[in-house]
Amino acid sequence: MSIERPWLAHYPKGVPAEIDLKEFDSIPAVLASACKTYATNPAYENMGRTLSYAEIDTLSAQFAAYLLHDLQLKKGDRIAIMLPNILQYPIAVFGALRAGLTVVNTNPMYTVRELKHQLHDAGAVAIVVLDNFAATLAEVLADTPVRQVITTGVGDMLGFPKGAIINFVLKYLKRAIPAYSIPGAIRFHEALARGVGKTLPSVTLGHEDIAFLQYTGGTTGVAKGAMLTHGNMVANMQQASAWLGTNVKPGREHIITALPLYHIFALTANCLVFMKFGGLNHLITNPRDMAGFVKTLSRIPFTSITGVNTLFNGLLNTPGFDRLDFSHLHLTLGGGMAVQRAVADRWKQVTGVTLVEAYGLTETSPAACINPMDLAEYNAAIGLPISSTDCCVMDEENRMLPMGEVGELCVRGPQVMAGYWQRPDETAKVLSADGWLHTGDMAKMDEKGFFYIVDRKKDMILVSGFNVYPNEIEDVVAQIPGVLEVAAVGVPDKKSGEAVKLVVVRKDPNLSEDDIRNFCRHELTGYKQPKLIEFRKELPKSNVGKILRRELRDSQPEASTASHH
Repeated sequence: MSIERPWLAHYPKGVPAEIDLKEFDSIPAVLASACKTYATNPAYENMGRTLSYAEIDTLSAQFAAYLLHDLQLKKGDRIAIMLPNILQYPIAVFGALRAGLTVVNTNPMYTVRELKHQLHDAGAVAIVVLDNFAATLAEVLADTPVRQVITTGVGDMLGFPKGAIINFVLKYLKRAIPAYSIPGAIRFHEALARGVGKTLPSVTLGHEDIAFLQYTGGTTGVAKGAMLTHGNMVANMQQASAWLGTNVKPGREHIITALPLYHIFALTANCLVFMKFGGLNHLITNPRDMAGFVKTLSRIPFTSITGVNTLFNGLLNTPGFDRLDFSHLHLTLGGGMAVQRAVADRWKQVTGVTLVEAYGLTETSPAACINPMDLAEYNAAIGLPISSTDCCVMDEENRMLPMGEVGELCVRGPQVMAGYWQRPDETAKVLSADGWLHTGDMAKMDEKGFFYIVDRKKDMILVSGFNVYPNEIEDVVAQIPGVLEVAAVGVPDKKSGEAVKLVVVRKDPNLSEDDIRNFCRHELTGYKQPKLIEFRKELPKSNVGKILRRELRDSQPEASTASHH
């Protein structure tokens, strides 16, 4: 169906209505162009060690050669990458993509249950994993299709003696590396060494080929892999760079990459878009150590930073942050969860730069809407649909609603995923025949074409930008013998936007909060764990016996004031 585009009249100067999709066939084509143009420029920095574009080019080629020659992997094979923000990440990802493989980004904090599901579902045949998380992998390996494990330590790319010292401290002093045994595993260094001097067979890649299986709950339950093609990713790179282009100095940007690169936001916005601009990605391995993060920032003439509301709020509340030098900073991009006005106002006050909100989903690679970069102040909108993108608001019957009315936000554009991996039924629920992706978010549009998120259609809980699906939490907690019934709902939380609250009906009167917490700690990754637990005699239900989560949510105090540990 055709659509009016009131937003085009309000585009920032120089941003085209349509982007050139034909400029690059694939992500490796963008990488090749950046490495040629910016060969001597620094590309990635972590813990004081910097790799230039030429070095990234060489190292990723070595890794690709190892994958193709030694492992005999074929185009389209899936490789899981389970790393935090360290130099090995871009080398592994670009190497895998150059070899024509599909990258399965894997959250290093996954529990045994979550990791097993993902590796099995994706059909991953190889995995690159950090030593710190290899014990989890060792537990599930036998039940997965993985044939080769490549292990690495935090310090492995940092040079001698620094790297060796860091690895020693993590293993023996901090005891951050649980013992594990994975027979046949190879070190990342060794894999790179095996690729030296081997010619890289040319792998033809086009827009249809799948670059990433990016796992998300989508709008329901168990994690599904969104198939993001080279075409999707290149399109979003082109869209975001067209939007940011007026504000970015090619070859001179220092971008702070504190969000994990395995998350679609940092993957596209930082790793890919700033690579295209010849920027330097400063990889922050542990942004939770806020004092250390601020100390690192004090040494960098940073020009740009991306983050979620939680991260910006954390920085603003860390001593010393307000004394940093913000004279180079010109771009602050917030996404992944709603930016709170209080945080945006304070950010502007402290840094002098507007916190610009953007909106996207894993399923849209991720950017769909972005606010103009020259915004004078925070406006509570998620922005305007970016180049080559249509957005509209639909009712339950899939009819477009007029301006100002609230309905489901739908997005159409070249960045919309090809579908969910091996889940045609789930794909059909969210992708219509004419290309509209139904986001599950309730929104409205104003007369200028700015969109505003009003609420979520589904009961999904958004903790610090990560999707948490009540079904999954309830399924896990329901396994506890002493639990009769359980409902998981999101409650407002000053720190993380929302937090998980459990309302439990006990079967065993002796079941305690601690029993539940200990069980959840073992089965659920950190952000999915309940912050609040309330015991009740019964749960509110509809006449067909469906638990009414909304009723539980509506009777909530704020998490920060309710009782919890």
